[in-house]
Amino acid sequence: MSAGHIEGRLPVWRAAWVVARRDFLAVLMSKTFIFFLLGPLFPFVIGGLAGGIGAEVRDTVDRPVLGIAMAPAATVQFERAHAQLRAELGDYIPGLVRVDASGDFDPGAALRGSEVNMGAIVGGTLEKPQLYGPAEQVAAWQGRVGLIAREARSGGAAPLPQVASTTTQGSTAGETRTRLFTAQGGQLLLFMLTMLLAGMVLSNLVEEKGNKIIEILAAAIPMDAVFLGKLFAMLAISFVGITVWGLVGGGLLSMAGRSLADLSPPAVGWPAFFGLGIAYFSMAYLLLGSVFLAIGSMAATVREVQTLSMPVTMMQLMVFLFASYAMAQPGSGVEMAAMAFPLSSPFTMIARAAQDAMLWPHVLALAYQAVWVAIFVKVGAGLFRSRVMKSGAQDRRPLWRRMLTRRSRPVPAAR
Repeated sequence: MSAGHIEGRLPVWRAAWVVARRDFLAVLMSKTFIFFLLGPLFPFVIGGLAGGIGAEVRDTVDRPVLGIAMAPAATVQFERAHAQLRAELGDYIPGLVRVDASGDFDPGAALRGSEVNMGAIVGGTLEKPQLYGPAEQVAAWQGRVGLIAREARSGGAAPLPQVASTTTQGSTAGETRTRLFTAQGGQLLLFMLTMLLAGMVLSNLVEEKGNKIIEILAAAIPMDAVFLGKLFAMLAISFVGITVWGLVGGGLLSMAGRSLADLSPPAVGWPAFFGLGIAYFSMAYLLLGSVFLAIGSMAATVREVQTLSMPVTMMQLMVFLFASYAMAQPGSGVEMAAMAFPLSSPFTMIARAAQDAMLWPHVLALAYQAVWVAIFVKVGAGLFRSRVMKSGAQDRRPLWRRMLTRRSRPVPAAR
């Protein structure tokens, strides 16, 4: 290749824009793009169906009830007090059924032979009630049975008093706890989106390597521009999907009467939190995507890409667990390490945005992550040039050997 031809190449950013526009339009106009948009909706449908079935099962199974085996007069008084307390306290007071205590009464046999889901039996008198049943059920109901017996002794004449209440803005402990929930939610959402979307770049170069398009691109533009263009094209496709899913999800939540007011606001406020969420998703996608693109570019077939899917998913999970562990130790060396490690930095910083109101650390973090994106793209493009583009005929060696070693060029035969 002549030097003049190299000098005539497009600049890196302009060439990256050409590749990104080409890939973005190719994916957006493909017939399978609609399935990409519909794909994440299936887990929500399955989850909704499973939740509905689970609720139906819970409603079908009877809650444990309390059996009563007292003298007739005491039973009537106990039932009257039970009805009044259950009307005021709801399901906190268990249901009540009469037990035939005539003859040689055995509470254990009555519990085992009951046709209803009886958890325990109360006997004795109102002054000294006796509760029979498993240890855990007796411990759970002992205070409630005592409350019913005391109400029965008083004749049920005195209803529970109305308790006056005054709301406050909350305590420091409550605010810290609720912000932790917001931090966990933001971190989990960021992880789910990156895990769902970043894996697309693994197979991005396989088809183009097979039909030799990548060789034409490499001859026309720098390989760094090819990697950048493909990364930003997939990032743009991801934002299209997130926008559609966000609109659908927001509409469903609005129809259900839910809003952001039901959630605890992050320390930086919702507008800044959403802005940082977009920025950190972009960085997480570009960081992980650049690594996946470099790994996937070494694969020669779709089968090798499928083999890589499991270790790539496990790597994403380990990064997320590291960031989650660091979130529970604010200000510690672990959190600083999670901020410094490029792949976990976006997840750690989005959690920090929910817990700390300072914004300047996020400016530094985003700049730091952008530097690592450039490093990963440069290294990935260099690996692709040295391991793939200069390998001559198709390399049949195992993938791990192609990634670690460079195959020597064949020596041309002497004329």
